[in-house]
Amino acid sequence: MILKILIHLLPEFLADLFFVTLLLGLVGTVLVALWMGEKRTKMKIERAGTLKNQGLAQMEKLCLRYKTQHPDVDTGHIVSLTLSQLVDQLKKGSLTAESALIAYTEKALEVNKELNCLTDFLSECEAQLQEVKKQKEKGLLYGVPITLKDNVGYKGHDSHCGLVQFLGIVDQEDSVIVQVLKKQGAVPFVKTNIPQSMINFDCSNSIFGQTLNPHNHKKTCGGSSGGEAALIAGGGAVLGVGTDVLGSIRMPCSFCGICGLKPSGNRLSSLGFSTPVSGMKSAVMMPGPMARDVDSLALFMKAVLCDDMFQLDPTVPPVPFRDEIYNSSKPLTIGFYDTDGYFLPTPGMKRAIQETKALLEEAGHKLVPFSPPRIEYALNELCIRGFFADGGSTLVEKFNADIVDPNLKQQMLLYKVPTLVKKIISFFMRPIFPRIANHVDAHCGVGSVKQLWKHNTAIKEYRCEYINEWKKLNLDALLCPMLGPAFNIGCPGKLFAGFCFTMLFNILNFPAGVLPVTTVTPEDEEELKHYKGYYNDLWDKEVIMGMQDGAGLPLAVQCVALPWQEEQCLRLMKEVENVTRGKINM
Repeated sequence: MILKILIHLLPEFLADLFFVTLLLGLVGTVLVALWMGEKRTKMKIERAGTLKNQGLAQMEKLCLRYKTQHPDVDTGHIVSLTLSQLVDQLKKGSLTAESALIAYTEKALEVNKELNCLTDFLSECEAQLQEVKKQKEKGLLYGVPITLKDNVGYKGHDSHCGLVQFLGIVDQEDSVIVQVLKKQGAVPFVKTNIPQSMINFDCSNSIFGQTLNPHNHKKTCGGSSGGEAALIAGGGAVLGVGTDVLGSIRMPCSFCGICGLKPSGNRLSSLGFSTPVSGMKSAVMMPGPMARDVDSLALFMKAVLCDDMFQLDPTVPPVPFRDEIYNSSKPLTIGFYDTDGYFLPTPGMKRAIQETKALLEEAGHKLVPFSPPRIEYALNELCIRGFFADGGSTLVEKFNADIVDPNLKQQMLLYKVPTLVKKIISFFMRPIFPRIANHVDAHCGVGSVKQLWKHNTAIKEYRCEYINEWKKLNLDALLCPMLGPAFNIGCPGKLFAGFCFTMLFNILNFPAGVLPVTTVTPEDEEELKHYKGYYNDLWDKEVIMGMQDGAGLPLAVQCVALPWQEEQCLRLMKEVENVTRGKINM
């Protein structure tokens, strides 16, 4: 009887056993695949680190070889020159292009040891230097060593966006910007660090680690063009190329106390630049210059806005740099505001605007109060909802073969949450934290192609509304706040809304630049302790945590002009530079 029962149950038992074995096999396969994937990721990171160290060793050998042959070269003097002075001496022949390259290579090595800002040595710079010397006509940047943000395409090197997935994908040719810079005599020699995926205003990734602020190593240098800003502020570069899609040039320039310009969309070519999310049109990514003074930014723009660029990329309007606007002495009508009603500037930020306004008025310019229209709507519904139109899914995919950087984990958690869950979270948060609830809801994206078309139309309508307000006051340019001082490391990932001061002008597609005007005082620090913002919510509390212990750090202002008016934007920046240098606490 028992035997009959066993014989009867045997097929069912074997079937169950087969199912369990199959299930265990599938689980084992998944675990092995995950283990292998993690192992490959670590191997790629180790290889990237090895290549970086080899490049740094090459830089050291290059410097040693040259200084052995030229023991009298004064590298300290060379790196102390402004860009204009450096170009002048290189063209006259009182300095050699080799000595300039060595001086900045040596200084970049020194700064990197302190800040960890370099990712790649462009060893082709020696050969490029020889090509420059053969040029019949000396370009506007003859012999100038320049640096590149890591996502700027350079032949034979990768542009990884801080993501393991992009490591080892070598650029087959130089980006258009690099080609034009080379034709103007510039010599690219290093690439610089960025945050993972470049969607953060810190500067850390799982490949090369954290870049520090040159003024305070407990602070971030900003992002995403953070390595550039740190290197330039530390004296290791005289001119660099960054990119800006939400504030990625302006934020690190503010944190590190240097100058930077985000041009209008398509004023410069972005062909050959890497991005983790291509095809997104709501906020326009643009390359732009970063330097220690405004004249350097203007010289960069004058150099690249030339026939070479217009031929290499015919989609760029053939509009050369207009010196007559930049060099004009005509008094300006300048709009200004020290708060937008959405994110209350800190005491130091507000003081920077007010003192700069007073000095501009003393210099003969007319300052007119300006109120940006519907700012929360623009930031959430137009910028964030458009930037994450797909709910963040495309960006999340880029992390499949990566180790999420600790500074990005909170952001990534929001991106990974399903749209329905985001909506539920937003609904229950709204009575307590309305500002944050609206921000979370905006991350749900647009939902459909039909809604995307409506979204694009809404951006155009808002841009017209903003320009109409501008025209009513007959403004030449606009002076407005810039986030600062630099945040403590790790804090930017908890306050993505910090981009609100900058990303508005990516949506509007206006040229915008930043420059330092003052530094944080002990009085600013004391007032910060009592900061409550407009909502006294988690974000406002995070501002205090992020900015505390910032005495002595740079504070910047932002200068803005209408589309295609980069020269006017730079003109206002130059006026601000003239009136603030030596007059405001610096």
